[in-house]
Amino acid sequence: DEARERHVGRGKLLPRERLAQLLDTGSPFLEIGQFAAWSMYGEEISSAGLIAGIGRIEGTEVMVVVNDATVKGGTYYPLTVKKHLRAQEIALQNNLPCVYLVDSGGANLPNQDEVFPDREHFGRIFYNQANMSAAGIPQIACVMGSCTAGGAYVPAMSDETIMVRNQATIFLGGPPLVKAATGEDVSAEDLGGADVHTRLSGVADHYALDDEHALAICRRIIKNLNRNKAVSLKLQKAIPPLQPADELYGIVPTDLRQPYDVREVIARVVDGSEFDEFKQNYGTTLITGFAHLHGMPVGIIANNGVLFSESALKGAHFIELCCQRGIPLVFLQNITGFMVGRKYEAGGIAKDGAKLVMAVATAKVPKVTVIIGGSFGAGNYGMCGRAYSPRFLWMWPNARIS
Repeated sequence: DEARERHVGRGKLLPRERLAQLLDTGSPFLEIGQFAAWSMYGEEISSAGLIAGIGRIEGTEVMVVVNDATVKGGTYYPLTVKKHLRAQEIALQNNLPCVYLVDSGGANLPNQDEVFPDREHFGRIFYNQANMSAAGIPQIACVMGSCTAGGAYVPAMSDETIMVRNQATIFLGGPPLVKAATGEDVSAEDLGGADVHTRLSGVADHYALDDEHALAICRRIIKNLNRNKAVSLKLQKAIPPLQPADELYGIVPTDLRQPYDVREVIARVVDGSEFDEFKQNYGTTLITGFAHLHGMPVGIIANNGVLFSESALKGAHFIELCCQRGIPLVFLQNITGFMVGRKYEAGGIAKDGAKLVMAVATAKVPKVTVIIGGSFGAGNYGMCGRAYSPRFLWMWPNARIS
């Protein structure tokens, strides 16, 4: 509460207020990693000090990354870096412009050995910015507070940058460091304020009077991106499931060992509860078929028990069909793994399971995974776990991974 009061006392909007003003009125916001860094680092680091998700600005879908300066000055903990990189990965996979609302003190120094040096650490943020910009994915930075040291490269490597008067600062070394290194006394504003970087250095492109003005400029920039969303799928009008979704609470048991028919889940998720099942009588522990979600065609692969050779071959066949037709895949995971035993090893379950894993790994259509129960062993691989780069992965509250 004290941090929030100090933040507001400086004339700043709170992070979620900034986000609300930036997005279109009524825009959905698909937030990622809300519980990142929960009960870690021995202190309260809410959402890893970063808000990230997909929303609409001037009708354009964008990935928004917002530093939360009320959480340890918006500094980057190891999980903050991981969350930021995940947001950029989603933006790259889905061709989404990135908007960075910057208000950060840079890396959290007590944890710098886990923030700076490795391949998937702090420097990868700027590598991703450079490569996305080169690929034609816009990178927009709105500096609304501190932007120090390595973090200064976020606005410097963006396509367009906004800075807020008497509030935003960009410098590789702050006044104390400059004093120690050169003996020069200089204020933060004179060293790297909005006037310096919009009038003298050219690091920033737009000068804003306050947070509201900066967000308005940001919205105008997005409006001028000249982007048109291309859809290669045959869409139809979205209709709700015939079966009420709230019945899921009674269908899915809290005990992961208790079996149930996953078709009952599918019927309460897909448009009109319409599901065209594929190979219904073969490999019955894996359910495959075609449906629509919000009018979009999808191929669904759902567990209905342990995976046998037949189930794995059926899944690989279905994935190949979806890839051939350009249909996105949705995996509903509730898997204990592949069947074990002398009979099944002799029958080649390792080979057949590998065919499913290979089909998942090489599928070039969008993949989305929802863990609706257990996710154990190699079954996680065959059902498109995190290692197989689903564009999104969600877990239900009852879900478990090991």
